[in-house]
Amino acid sequence: MTLQATFRRWLPKVRRMALSLPMALLAAAVLVGINETGHMRSQDAVRQMSQWQVTRGAVNSLLQSMLDAETGQRGYLLTGNDTYLEPYDKAMTAVQSHLDTLRNQFVDSKEDLQEVAHLSRQVSRKLAEMELSLRLRRQGNEDAWKFVLHTDMGRENMDEIRKHAHALIERSSAKVQLGQEQVLQSLMLSRIGIATVTAIGLLAFFMYLRQAHALLLVNQREQALLEHERDRLEGLVRERTATLSELANHLQQVREDERGHLARELHDELGALLTAAKLDVARLKSKIDATVPDVAERLKHLTETLNSGIALKRRIIEDLRPSSLSHLGLTAALEILTREYAQRAGIEVETNLEQVELPGGAQLTVYRMVQEALTNIGKYAQASKVLVSVHAHPKHVAVQVHDNGTGFDPASVRVSSHGLAGMRHRVEAAGGRLSVHSSPGNGTLLSAVLPLQR
Repeated sequence: MTLQATFRRWLPKVRRMALSLPMALLAAAVLVGINETGHMRSQDAVRQMSQWQVTRGAVNSLLQSMLDAETGQRGYLLTGNDTYLEPYDKAMTAVQSHLDTLRNQFVDSKEDLQEVAHLSRQVSRKLAEMELSLRLRRQGNEDAWKFVLHTDMGRENMDEIRKHAHALIERSSAKVQLGQEQVLQSLMLSRIGIATVTAIGLLAFFMYLRQAHALLLVNQREQALLEHERDRLEGLVRERTATLSELANHLQQVREDERGHLARELHDELGALLTAAKLDVARLKSKIDATVPDVAERLKHLTETLNSGIALKRRIIEDLRPSSLSHLGLTAALEILTREYAQRAGIEVETNLEQVELPGGAQLTVYRMVQEALTNIGKYAQASKVLVSVHAHPKHVAVQVHDNGTGFDPASVRVSSHGLAGMRHRVEAAGGRLSVHSSPGNGTLLSAVLPLQR
């Protein structure tokens, strides 16, 4: 199963998982709305209860003040003592204050204001009746104030006052009861809402867990597919790398074989021609008059040219296939290589070479590595001194080429620099490891470690 097919298979479940979050958000919004509604209704109920308390207190205080006023008025009428008028006067002032409180309490309710107006009119009548009795008493009109006192007018006014006062209290009580019912409804609505939201939340959470598990399975399958694909690609890379390595080793071996063939051809054919030419020059010198200055000079130049050609042929052959390596061994071949390089390049080359036992292929690898390193030093390093060392260890051979040149940053080496890459490939093909340590201005240390094959 491909990744695309797996994704198409699990896409509906992923979409269902995406629905769980909006459901949870919707449930949370509903719960917040229910709580806000219940809070507002509770505030209204509390406000109405507070208003009912104020209304009841004001009405009771009004009735008490009316009773105090009536008591003071009757005491004065019966005794004529002015001290009974003090509670009367205080009650008269308090009555107006309580009426103002009631008016302010019901300023937003027309019906309640009308009830307060009726109450106020009855209070005014009662106060007028009491004021009339007091005035007649002060005037000494005994029969008149007694007549007023014994009529049913005062009792009727007080009954009307009590009736309107109780009506206000009952209206406020009804509002309080309505508020309490609203609070109970809000609480019930909150309970239902919380239960519903909890159920929705549990459902959304269950869907989330289920889809999360599904996504986990998808992820595990994708991971398994990726690991399988990675293993396949790694195997393919290893196979191609091994193929390329074998091809590179084959090309390297072919190159060495061609070098050996070319070296043999140069040694056999060109060497024979140069040697024959040198013998012919020697015969000519014995048969011609060498006292002629021009002839002697030409013969001398020809002899030097042939000697230079023979030396160049020998050097080219040594570069192509060092005969000293096969005849004298690695140590002697490296000594010859470093000595000739020092003469050509004018660089001091110090050697520290130990006898090592390496197979022919590994010896050629070490020789080519040192040869390439010296070539790079002559081209780029601008060094004045080079140290070449070979040390034998129980399980490996260490080869180092160290110069005091300008150095470089190994991280900035271009991919097109095939010198180091070729050396590293040679050493790794022989089972070894090559490392380069260098920095600008501090020279370069080229180090290789090759295993001993026992």
